[in-house]
Amino acid sequence: MEKNAKIFVAGHRGLVGSAIVRKLREKGYSNIITKTKAELDLRRQADVESFFERERPEYVFLAAAKVGGILANSTYPAEFIYDNLAIALNVIHASYKYGVKKLLNLGSSCIYPKYAPQPMKEEYLLMGSLEPTNEAYAIAKISAIKLVRYYNQQYGTNFISVMPTNLYGPNDNFNLETSHVLPALIRKFHLAKLLENGDIDAIKEDFKKYPIGFGLDEKVDLNDEDGIIKVLDKLGIKREGKDVYVEIWGSGEVYREFLHVDDLADACVYLMENVDAKDMAKLCPDYFVNIGTGVDIKIKDLAVMIKEIVGFKGNIKHDLTKPDGTPRKLLDVSKIKQLGWEAKIKLEEGIRRVYEWYINGKEFINEANN
Repeated sequence: MEKNAKIFVAGHRGLVGSAIVRKLREKGYSNIITKTKAELDLRRQADVESFFERERPEYVFLAAAKVGGILANSTYPAEFIYDNLAIALNVIHASYKYGVKKLLNLGSSCIYPKYAPQPMKEEYLLMGSLEPTNEAYAIAKISAIKLVRYYNQQYGTNFISVMPTNLYGPNDNFNLETSHVLPALIRKFHLAKLLENGDIDAIKEDFKKYPIGFGLDEKVDLNDEDGIIKVLDKLGIKREGKDVYVEIWGSGEVYREFLHVDDLADACVYLMENVDAKDMAKLCPDYFVNIGTGVDIKIKDLAVMIKEIVGFKGNIKHDLTKPDGTPRKLLDVSKIKQLGWEAKIKLEEGIRRVYEWYINGKEFINEANN
């Protein structure tokens, strides 16, 4: 990419998109186009094509998506499949139609079968049934991968995809109804520490700063201390006598891999600068590559790590009535290493960075479809 090239980052206010924008600016790219959802709804084909015809971006990072954890995916499957299909269809087709030089499509490791061999290789795509709790999202993301493949195959486009593992970082979603496990645990242990310390004022400030979810934002009365305690109880932050404990979903025995979003952004920009579709095809016929650390951790051990980083002293209990999700999701990252890139940020260091970001009064702007 040329330093003055016109680059469109779709989803620039989300976790991934904001990290890509930071990385591009850090590397000296100055002509970056961004649009909020109010300015451009990527689900509307006519609006997307009008934007591409007018702006003529040369490079596109497709980081826009409707995202969420197990609860959100299970509760809103129609929205997850429709919104993500529409975004992919519109942006990928418009990129072809209006001559984009190169596109990078962001996927997700949930595309792989629920019981895929571990670690998961790119060739395991469509070799088994998906995890039911996020099947709608996964099908949309698989469709985007295939769009990239078939546009390259039929039209000779230079489009590639990346499949990141579970992500975390600045601008993450801390809404406890729709967040993924790592940011949810950071917030729960932070609130539990505040309750443990009797710092109700700080809990009120947290509630003002980030949405809570579960319809509680409209109901909570910040002048009612007992009401605040009840809200925390519903969120799995419970007080027994003088003791406080945190309740987390499932057994905690499942494994997950986590990648700091700044590492992902570094990988995405590296690939856009150095790897074309023809190079990607030599490694994977679907023109995509896994991006991760190649190291995973049990959720119960992750919870202990976050608890210690946050400084909460109470206990952890497991709600075994709640689902665990896929038993293990570890990516094989040998292909991205062959292409010359590997992750740099260790998990504990990354969580410390995110917790510092969380408590330092940063504005909540996570809207991945913006």
